[in-house]
Amino acid sequence: MSNLNKLIFLSSLMTGTIISISSYSWMGMWMGLEINLLAFIPLISSTNNMMNSEAALKYFITQAMASTILLFSIIYSSLTIMYNTEINNFPNLLMNTALLTKMGAAPFHFWFPEVIEGISWMNSLILLTWQKIAPLIILSYINKTLMLISFSIISSMLISGLMVMNQNSLRKILAYSSINHLGWMLSSMIFIDSLITYYFSIYFITTASIILILNKMNIFFLSQLFISMNNSTLMKTLFSMNFLSLGGLPPFLGFLPKWLVIQEMVMNKMILIPFMMIILTLIMLFFYLQISLSILILSMSNPKYYKQKMMKQPTSISLIIINFMGLILCTLMFNFN
Repeated sequence: MSNLNKLIFLSSLMTGTIISISSYSWMGMWMGLEINLLAFIPLISSTNNMMNSEAALKYFITQAMASTILLFSIIYSSLTIMYNTEINNFPNLLMNTALLTKMGAAPFHFWFPEVIEGISWMNSLILLTWQKIAPLIILSYINKTLMLISFSIISSMLISGLMVMNQNSLRKILAYSSINHLGWMLSSMIFIDSLITYYFSIYFITTASIILILNKMNIFFLSQLFISMNNSTLMKTLFSMNFLSLGGLPPFLGFLPKWLVIQEMVMNKMILIPFMMIILTLIMLFFYLQISLSILILSMSNPKYYKQKMMKQPTSISLIIINFMGLILCTLMFNFN
């Protein structure tokens, strides 16, 4: 696919999201989601690769099914209001289910790791970050089914922590990490919608800094990662810190949004859910510690090729440094305010 075609589809992708989050009608939101979907499919299947085609088909079928459920719930809700029938929670339950499926939150995550595994790193970055914006914001607009959202939060924490164990594919590791972070985003949505902005911004910085390096060095598996980091002690340290920031270990930047979410939930006298979230997130953090310590400790033979490509990635290095210093700077800002 030429650069012009990619630019057109990327513009349509962003336009669809903007239409969804800025629309005043349900049909406008649905149309924006469809434009976003139809623009992302060609980006996934841009190369003649069987895995890309399979991932594009899985993504299309799942998203089309979720869009159908969303459209049905919109029509059902409109007919209920039009004919003055008894209003029930069934349309809201369907809307919540459709939007959770679109963003890949558990227990509707069945498609997410499989699609990630079959696409490139840059498309993975779009799927892990930009494609979650519209469903998250639309979900914040509607009446949330608290029982379903709470079940999705706990399921996201539990499933991501268990499924990430013994994974060798870095794309699947980041996919399960995204599911885990979605649980935190959903919990922040229950109380203050503005917390989603902080959480998502920090999550984007952390994920982008990892993916840019992995894409530059063409790394897809943990074994390649251990070999590639061998010759650069500085990059070993910074990359390990970034992984720990993704897991939410203080004093890194990734701990800040989790800290704010826990504080808000405790202030609203919710103790059980944040307690379960912390315990289940520790499973994921243990896996991040395992990877980080392996990168720092293991020594393997390594061609100079990896080191040269790593040091030519100033954007990724700067993002990793932001992750390291971010929590310290934010803490100082809060103290001064």
